[in-house]
This record gives sequence, C-alpha cells and structure tokens, in this order.
Amino acid sequence: MTLPFLAIVFGLALLVWSADRFVEGAASAAGHFGMPPLLIGMVIVGFGTSAPEMVVSALAASQGNPGIALGNAYGSNITNIALILGVTALISPIAVHSQVLRKELPILTAITALAAWQVWDGAITRTDAWVLLGVFAALMGWTIWQGLQKKGDPLGSEVEQELVAKAMPMGRAVVWLVVGLILLIASSRLLVWGAVEIARGFGVSDLIVGLTIVAVGTSLPELASSIIATRKGEHDLALGNVLGSNLFNTLAVVGIAGTIHPMAVGPEVFSRDILVMAALTVSLFLIGYGFRGRGRINRFEGAVLLACYLGYTGYLASSVFMP
Repeated sequence: MTLPFLAIVFGLALLVWSADRFVEGAASAAGHFGMPPLLIGMVIVGFGTSAPEMVVSALAASQGNPGIALGNAYGSNITNIALILGVTALISPIAVHSQVLRKELPILTAITALAAWQVWDGAITRTDAWVLLGVFAALMGWTIWQGLQKKGDPLGSEVEQELVAKAMPMGRAVVWLVVGLILLIASSRLLVWGAVEIARGFGVSDLIVGLTIVAVGTSLPELASSIIATRKGEHDLALGNVLGSNLFNTLAVVGIAGTIHPMAVGPEVFSRDILVMAALTVSLFLIGYGFRGRGRINRFEGAVLLACYLGYTGYLASSVFMP
C-alpha cells in the first residue's frame, strides 16, 4: 500500500502546482492576444481552479471508475461548503451579500436539484451529461454577458492587476501553458491510479475514496484561495470561489465525465451524498438570512459547518470499517 499512498500524495501536490502554472500561462497568453481581463477571470481562471476536478473525473470515467468521477465532484461540493467555508469562517467571519442570496444561491440550489433528479434513476446517461453541459454553457454565456455590461467590474480590475504583477513574455506563457497541461494530466493519472489501488487494497468502493481523499485533494486550490481572500477582507471572493466551484463541479465535471462514459450510480449516492450536498447548500440560505447576525457566516456557524463535515466523513469511515 506504500506506493499507492505515495502516488496520491505526490499526485495531489503535482496536481495543485501544475493547475496553478496552467492558469498563469493561459491567463498571460490570453492577455497577449488582447482578451479582456474580465473574460480571463471568468473563463480561464474559472476553468483553471476547477481543472483538477475536471481532469481527474474525466480520466476516472474513461478508465471505468465512475465512483471516483462522481465522488470527486459531489465530494468536492460537500468539502467546499462544510470544510472550506467552515475553516475560513473560523479564521474570519464571511460576509454574505444580498446578491448572493438573490442570484447565486438560488441558481446553485436549482442545479443541485437537477443533479438529484438525474441520479434518482441510478444512472448518468450521455443525454444527462449533455444536459448538464448545455446548462453550464448557458450559465457561462449569461454570466459573461452580464459582466461585460458593467463598467469597472471588480473581477476584471483584479485580474488586470494580477496580469501586470505577474507579467511574462509570450514564449514563457506558452511554455507554462503546455507544461502545466501535461503535468496536470500526468498527475491526475497518478492520483487516479493510487486511489483505485487503495480502494482495491482495503476492499472499499472507489466512490468512498473519491468522496474523501480525492475530493479533499482536488479542493486544495479553493481552500488556499478562500483563506487568502478572507484574510485580505475580500469576503466576496471567498464565498464566490466556493459557489463557483460547486457550479463547475455539478455541471462541467459530471457533464464531461458522463459524455466520456455513461455512469451507473448506486442508490447511496442519492440517499446519502446528494442529500448532504443539498442540505449544506440550503443551509447557506439559513445562515445568510441569519439567526445569529444577518448577512455573514460567523465563527459559530463556521464551527457547525466544520462539525457537519467531520460527522459526514466519520459516517463514511464507519460504513467502511463496520459492515
């Protein structure tokens, strides 16, 4: 078991590093071609932060391991809300603005309901997957159109500052883009291999491994960026990272994996994982409208979210070691 564990640790570290290099190279190259900073932020950086989940799930599906593909996507969503927002709120309370309650959270809730409806019959078919990708494309188009209508969009300004601060020649940008993509794929293959071997060695389903080890590992970029954003007082970014990542995971990650290979879905995915994911998503409404201070995720609520994550993970562990 030593080699698979080392493969997971090394694969995760290389995955996070290569995703960061890929985003930097792609963003710089796009800037050289005159792409507006807002589009770079929404499209390239948005895809880049979810690149680990997308590549890992796509490879897992192509190799006939749908449990890792689905577990990675849905497990990352649970990790994002319960672990990442929980830890981040413990460090510094997170502001929840009214726009999030009016727009982003209702959209995420509706998409979670769509995911639940699709797995209800025990399969993600190619038709289901194309529906997810179609909804994702429509949402991206609508979001980009809305962003371009605004003058002085804060995301565009922030990306523009980052491009200036991390400026690099076109040649170096292309090198990082290519190297980052190659290492992203290679590290994902290493991670999937290690996860499958551990699942086989311990006699557990690859779904459990995907929901835990793989999901936490591929969510590390969101954890780092959310903590950094909150310490800077940029609460919008901290919460936006999580909500955006969950949209990508539910629509693009599962959609891409499902178009590569239709996936059988065990009943426990709906009765356990989807329900936990939905409950956590709805809980953000309750927290946002507030019982202990309107419009923020305070430290107490962060501790509750973290306790939910520990309880969920503990339940998964008990299902493995207790027949």
